[in-house]
Amino acid sequence: MSEAAIIRIENLNKTFGNGGNAVVALDDINLSVKQGEVFGIIGLSGAGKSTLVRCINLLEKPTTGNVIFDGKDITLLSDRELRDVRQSIGMIFQGFNLLMQRTALENICFPLELAGVSRKEAKQRAREMLNTVGLAEKENAYPAQLSGGQKQRVAIARALATRPKVLLCDEATSALDPTTTQSILSLLKDLNKKLGLTVIIITHEMKVIEQICNRVAIIDNSHIEEIGTVDDVFRHPKTQAAKKLIFPRGEMTKSIAKGGKYLRIVFDGNSSDQPVIANMVLECGEPVNIVFANTKDIDGKAYGHMIIQIPDDPVIYHKITLYLDLEKITYAEENYDV
Repeated sequence: MSEAAIIRIENLNKTFGNGGNAVVALDDINLSVKQGEVFGIIGLSGAGKSTLVRCINLLEKPTTGNVIFDGKDITLLSDRELRDVRQSIGMIFQGFNLLMQRTALENICFPLELAGVSRKEAKQRAREMLNTVGLAEKENAYPAQLSGGQKQRVAIARALATRPKVLLCDEATSALDPTTTQSILSLLKDLNKKLGLTVIIITHEMKVIEQICNRVAIIDNSHIEEIGTVDDVFRHPKTQAAKKLIFPRGEMTKSIAKGGKYLRIVFDGNSSDQPVIANMVLECGEPVNIVFANTKDIDGKAYGHMIIQIPDDPVIYHKITLYLDLEKITYAEENYDV
């Protein structure tokens, strides 16, 4: 991954409508994406993330501000110049957006035809792309004959046909089941490594960000609230927007008692997959209430996080935090309104 930025967004604003009916979708957005990285943009529904990704390739024209792609301010380009630049910025969508009357091969040929590539060369390139996404045997299949995951692979192949430098993914796995989502994320990660492809992931799911991204921007109410490495944002979220995404209120257990303190315990792979909470209760002799848990075992190491509620008693608090310190387990006290 290069330290050079392939995309820089500077003081970008997007407003829909005029006067009293105007809606501010994006407000003073500033961020940069490094060449060769997988960059995540995450936010809840209505936060502005899909408008932001469409401003990157100017499918939506910013009201004010600049989008610098590969050293060139594309907001200043003519329509013809912009069409040429867009060949270097592929895009895939939640709904696949395939042409139903065209086969997989013909769908991939479509952007090449628009770019003036000869029919013979377009078919050759399309077959290469189908092979890249693992669907060489499906070139004559129509979208109706393909599963959701296969449709998205065809969409990825189509986006790669013009050999782009950047791939924009707008909620690309939201319509897929968990197993298919995993396979698509693995494919994107593989393409990033093999082709040096810069990938920008737009999602509302933190688990997608955790699995594939190097860095992440949190967008909330049309603003960028926080930017950092996925590890830093996950372990030490600084804003309420980040905390809402990392442990959504809807996923908290209903068995929260009144009062008490909340500790967020982070499992970052540095500890083995041991029963930390059970051992802590036995060692400290004090009960705790687990109000949220999202952990997984990868190669015998524990990853994820958990929120526990402990009695509002200084002695108990000291015993539990001392135990966590001795075990070198990362934790932070959280405020949470019941």
